[in-house]
Amino acid sequence: WALKEHFRPFWDYRSKGWAKRYFERWYSWAIRCRLEPVKKVARMLKTHMDGLLNYFDHRISNAAAEGLNSKIQTVKSNARGYRSFEGFRTSILFYCGKLEMQP
Repeated sequence: WALKEHFRPFWDYRSKGWAKRYFERWYSWAIRCRLEPVKKVARMLKTHMDGLLNYFDHRISNAAAEGLNSKIQTVKSNARGYRSFEGFRTSILFYCGKLEMQP
């Protein structure tokens, strides 16, 4: 838990260099941890280091797209299937547009 919480300030850095330095300290701590799932995540983050550091150049993420996809998956699972794509599309538009059927 502490490792997860100590990674959070990584996103607050303004400089790519300082963020990289912070990550390297966090990574060394994570690798010395005895929990194999934590080590696996740390290694995965290290392999994606270029992508993580790109955030500090552009300050954008795909969080909005992931949130929208989550809403679409909720619509899909609540319905347990649609007869046509058009019905699925209409449900998505109503749910994501926060429209109501009642006047």
